[in-house]
Amino acid sequence: MHRLQRALDALVERVDTPVPIVLIDVMQRNIDRMQGFAAEHDVRVRPHVKTHKCVEIGRLQIEAGAVGITAGTVGEAEVFAAAGFADVFLAYPVWPAGTKGKRIRSLAATTRLRVGADNVAAIEALADAMGDEPERLEIVVEVDCGAGRSGAPPEAAGDLALAARKRGLVPVGVYTYPGHGSSGPDVRALAARDQEVALATAVRSFAGVGVSAEVVSAGSTPTVAFSTSSLITEIRPGEYVFCDMDNTRLGACDEDQIALFVAATVVSDRVPGQVILDVGTKALGRDGDARRGYGQIAGTKAVLSKLNEYHGFLAVPPEEQRPGVGTVLPMVPNHVCPVVNNFEELLVTDSQGTMPRWWPVAARGLLS
Repeated sequence: MHRLQRALDALVERVDTPVPIVLIDVMQRNIDRMQGFAAEHDVRVRPHVKTHKCVEIGRLQIEAGAVGITAGTVGEAEVFAAAGFADVFLAYPVWPAGTKGKRIRSLAATTRLRVGADNVAAIEALADAMGDEPERLEIVVEVDCGAGRSGAPPEAAGDLALAARKRGLVPVGVYTYPGHGSSGPDVRALAARDQEVALATAVRSFAGVGVSAEVVSAGSTPTVAFSTSSLITEIRPGEYVFCDMDNTRLGACDEDQIALFVAATVVSDRVPGQVILDVGTKALGRDGDARRGYGQIAGTKAVLSKLNEYHGFLAVPPEEQRPGVGTVLPMVPNHVCPVVNNFEELLVTDSQGTMPRWWPVAARGLLS
């Protein structure tokens, strides 16, 4: 029997499905492993809380040695700042329209706040939002290292630093996201190399205009094992805390490091070779495709071949026994981040299913 199924069997009479279950012992080992890696390579860990959105888990990361947290939205930053997290990096090119400018200013008044920027217009807007206290806000210039998402050309980083300094903001360094490292196992190291080259260029660009890059920040879980350049000062992995099927396929984690699964119940077995589970896009999100499916039952080759909003179509291989109606199964998601955001609470237990308790997903749904 798979270890996730054993934990689930101990809880099955006490849970309503679908429900996300976190194995705290596995999660703690993941946290400690990342801190050990960081210590070995003399970098700081600033975990991205978008993965778990949970204050209790963030505290475990800080207790293990993380220097602060990374957030993806102002709302996430507010939740964690209100819970006492004093060092927050909002690693997103925020446009401070609506209430965001005022909220950023309030955060910066009580928290060491760093915000990402990749263009002069955003820097000007952030400075305007800070009013007569621009020096309270630290700016980290985002550069593109090949992911083709946000981020300025690395050679332009110095000009952006000067623009921030001219308005009284404090440019402290550079960051990037090697998102193309998620495209396949063989690309992880190459993406990390692209990241190193881009960050080195950006640091030189800072130096060329007389600004020191105190922060040289790298991501992500798929590429972190290769982010070992002495240039890097901090890493921002997020998914490592739980791991998932995508990271397992990439080789970024092992199956025994998966710390979160979704308990799902078989509700229909009308069609041969298939059963229907009570998990759909409302629980799992939409990460998947025909090749890899939309999630996998732990310890089996059975994958979700299709999702409706509340229905998961589980294709059961001929060589495996088809589970009957009422069977509760451990579903490992492809991408863990959207799954957590779909639930208000996490059921936290250990690998034996003992001492279950509920932890709120406090930053759930805070997209602005």
